[in-house]
Amino acid sequence: MNNVGSAARGWSIGLLVAVSLPLAGCTNVVSGAALRDQNAVSANVPPLNESRLRDVMLSIDELNSIVGSSSMANALDSDDMSQTSVTVSDPDCLGTLFGAEQQVYGDDWTAVRDQVFREPGDDKEHWVEQTVVVYPSEMKAQKFFADSVAVWERCGGFSVAIDDDGFDYTWQLDAATVEGDYLIQLGTQEDSGGWECQHALTALSNVTVETWACAFGIKDEAAEMARRIIENVAK
Repeated sequence: MNNVGSAARGWSIGLLVAVSLPLAGCTNVVSGAALRDQNAVSANVPPLNESRLRDVMLSIDELNSIVGSSSMANALDSDDMSQTSVTVSDPDCLGTLFGAEQQVYGDDWTAVRDQVFREPGDDKEHWVEQTVVVYPSEMKAQKFFADSVAVWERCGGFSVAIDDDGFDYTWQLDAATVEGDYLIQLGTQEDSGGWECQHALTALSNVTVETWACAFGIKDEAAEMARRIIENVAK
């Protein structure tokens, strides 16, 4: 991948921004663990079946609208996890740098849909990824969310280097926070002229939703993507 995040699952690292979104429920953070409000809407949402995965994903028109592009196209459409071959200076932070990674998600999930979109050519202005993962139970989905809170918080505030077959990149990760039911973090690629990625994660019923939005000057696009996907899951 080049220095603006073109590889399939890319160097999309998320940045924390203050996000004001209508949220599905409330989550408290206690000693690094996310505790969902017992009255959260997830209790009333039936489990998502694998057959509905495509239905809850955002369309290319929706994604272009969210990030302010008119020409992004699909660069990856996968129904499996990835196994990256790059070297990360802190392997425990792999999940803050790469989406849909088998090493991060483990074996508790039952289905996944992972999509990447970007403008064609080398000089892309936007790069986005949406990943929806189905679990056999709501408990397993919530556990992945809670585990991710602890990892993202620990990795926040540090630089993480990536070695991709001799091509080296370094990302600065901002602090991660939980806003309502959404875990959000921002990352900036060093020596890139300001290329940055917002990374968001949330859970509802037996599903986790992970999104990335990368551009020169990112705002809350990844959080907006996650919110809209969750609205689809809740329907």
